[in-house]
Amino acid sequence: MRPLTDNMPKPLLKVAGKPLLEWHLQKLVAAGMHEIVINTAWLGEQLESYFGDGSRWGAQILWSHEPEGGLETAGGIIQALPLLQEGAPDQPFAVINGDIFTDYDFTQLPTTLQSKLGHLVLVENPEHHPQGDFDLSSGYLIDQPRYTFSGISVLSPQLFAGAAPGFHKLRPFFTRAMTNQKLTGELYHGVWTDVGTPQRLTQLNQELS
Repeated sequence: MRPLTDNMPKPLLKVAGKPLLEWHLQKLVAAGMHEIVINTAWLGEQLESYFGDGSRWGAQILWSHEPEGGLETAGGIIQALPLLQEGAPDQPFAVINGDIFTDYDFTQLPTTLQSKLGHLVLVENPEHHPQGDFDLSSGYLIDQPRYTFSGISVLSPQLFAGAAPGFHKLRPFFTRAMTNQKLTGELYHGVWTDVGTPQRLTQLNQELS
């Protein structure tokens, strides 16, 4: 996203006049999810300055600041687990990437996982990711590329059991869980954009205008 992100974290980039992360925050609160942990790495102090404790949106925001360079998605989640489990140990939590835009209704996310380790929302492959990530079979994720992972999921803390703090990618955790049929999923056909380049941001703003 450079040069747009040279002096601003990506989740603060505006879509239809509002930061990407603010769209998520409002939708999460509307779906009844008021306790929110935000992971930050690049220019995280700007995010905390803008969103504060979340009270303006009826939320309670806790902050998990990652070291310079970040910890990747799984590493960030592992670091944030103590915050995510405050008052609700072993309960699943929703994970929403801060650099996507979607009209997905967060009330449709499962509130329990039964004996599973996660539930992922998949989308049709965008032009910039034609190969996809995973496939679905009878509601379970399988490790074959067909659809794209949207960056929207509900995960169990047990997915990360035994993992030491540090830099971790998310894919290996998913791969291990899929082997044991521990991941469910759904295919979403609505609005979804990975806002990964200035061109995609411009196109999204044009579409929404």
